Amino acid sequence: MATQQTKHSTETAVATPWHWFTLALLSQLGWGAYPVLLRYLQTVSQIPSLSLLAVGNLLVLLLVLVVRWRYIEWRIFRLPLLWLFGGLVILRGVSNLLATRFTLATYAQLIYLMTPFIVALLSRLVLREQLPRHTFKALTLCLLGAVLLMGSDLGKAVGETAVSRNDWLGMSLALASSLFLALYMLVTRRTAQHNASGDSLLIVHLTSLFLFSGITSLVIGENWQQWTLLQGKDWVVFGLFALGVLLGANLLQLRAIQQLGAPLVSSMMATRLISALLFAGFLLNERVSSIWQFLGAGLVFITLTWYLRQRETASRDVHGQSYREAGSNT
Repeated sequence: MATQQTKHSTETAVATPWHWFTLALLSQLGWGAYPVLLRYLQTVSQIPSLSLLAVGNLLVLLLVLVVRWRYIEWRIFRLPLLWLFGGLVILRGVSNLLATRFTLATYAQLIYLMTPFIVALLSRLVLREQLPRHTFKALTLCLLGAVLLMGSDLGKAVGETAVSRNDWLGMSLALASSLFLALYMLVTRRTAQHNASGDSLLIVHLTSLFLFSGITSLVIGENWQQWTLLQGKDWVVFGLFALGVLLGANLLQLRAIQQLGAPLVSSMMATRLISALLFAGFLLNERVSSIWQFLGAGLVFITLTWYLRQRETASRDVHGQSYREAGSNT
């Protein structure tokens, strides 16, 4: 029976429609644009940072509640682990927001792409899991590519912004955000032991960010009047941020993971760099201009794709071996 299950899973993987791969790719491209949209809305549209996070997450929260209310498992809100999950969501969201306020969106995205390595190292240190093959080799090559890409200014990036650039502060916040994301992913794995559904976790995610950012924005006295001064382009970018990424990319990623599995979807993560470069060039004038920058971007993209693909292959082989061993014992 286990052998038949293995055969069925293999046939399903082969027969998976290409539209699921397309949706997974679109979700990754959406998250690639995320830091660009954040930086534009904060520094060009000049929307107060925490109010931006509050309004965006409230809009998506209301839409998700209307559509998915009956599928939410309210029992999980009593789990202590969920409070840790919500806290990490807040730390990740706020550090991500502030990182793009102070440094170029492309710089922030480069650091976010190092998250798989941080997850691997934390899993080794905290959970005593085996370190994936080629981790340090791939990390070294990605860091080299990042240095090449950051080595010269990305064109004449938008300078007339609400906040002056502070790259060291912004990149430090981006690194902290990646660390919080890695911890968030480890905690998410633990929530699976309590059979927490994706809908319920998404509600916790959106609610945590909305409540914290909204209350904090009011406490520190952010000026919400700026929302009344937004122009047409500002609202288009906000729509892409809230509906395109917070809602669209989130749901596409969840559905793609359900159909393809997390390792395969994660293996497309490097495409976020392409999306970030394209959107940053169009909205923020952050353009790759030298051969060394192109070389650096290519090195990061190829290395990260190769590393995540070999991890996905290794994960598939492990599961296949487990099924075969189970079949031989029946």
